[in-house]
Amino acid sequence: MMRPFVIDTHTHLYAAEFTADIDLVIERALQAGVQTLVLPNIDLQSVAGLMQLCAAHPNHIKGMMGLHPCSVGPNVEEELEAIKKVLFSGDFVAVGEIGMDLYWDKTFRAEQAFAFRSQVGWAKELGLPINIHCRDAFEAIQAELEQSDVSGGWNPPSGRGIFHCFTGTVEQAKWAVEHGFLLGIGGVITYKNSHLPDVVKVVGLDHLVLETDAPYLSPVPHRGKRNESSFIVHVLYRIAECLGIMPEEVASRTTANAMRVYRL
Repeated sequence: MMRPFVIDTHTHLYAAEFTADIDLVIERALQAGVQTLVLPNIDLQSVAGLMQLCAAHPNHIKGMMGLHPCSVGPNVEEELEAIKKVLFSGDFVAVGEIGMDLYWDKTFRAEQAFAFRSQVGWAKELGLPINIHCRDAFEAIQAELEQSDVSGGWNPPSGRGIFHCFTGTVEQAKWAVEHGFLLGIGGVITYKNSHLPDVVKVVGLDHLVLETDAPYLSPVPHRGKRNESSFIVHVLYRIAECLGIMPEEVASRTTANAMRVYRL
């Protein structure tokens, strides 16, 4: 395979799955042409690992800061305050991973909405993009963004952010890109019954970025195994196949999109 210059816009390298061989994982990513890896935060426990990797690899690893919706619970205000202190005192490329997840459990739906609303407010205040986790929650997130005046009054120079691991409909994709968001495309596009090829064809390359969400959602031919950033080349090649263009063009234009939104 080619060795393109690409950016993994979403990878959890601090996860326990990488503890034993993180240096090798990073080296394989670099060898595969992944020159920048962007780490989303999950909760208070993940902050230290994320910060350590950013400090150890400043030329290749960048961080976001936020509270993941699946980490939201009854003490959400206290957790948000602690995350906010880290965000406002650090150097991060986005507020993330934030959003809503109504797939597993709707117990803290109101708290998730509050956390998302609060963190969008921080992004506005700091002029940063957001990285959105959305699972069975597009309409809820759409409503929150519209109430936050996403179509005006919030115009960070790099763009409003990324819908991470986008798996929504064509119509949802259209709404997202029309409102200033990019779509993060990962391993799901390589799955046999994925409808993402249709989404990619409709929205076009100028609205896409590449991601792995490692260690999750490994692309074919690694499905079922631990995902890692070097596997992003399989996503790149599948997008090129869907659009009928050269992989080099996918690499060049998605990298430009990622560099713009994260101001790299």
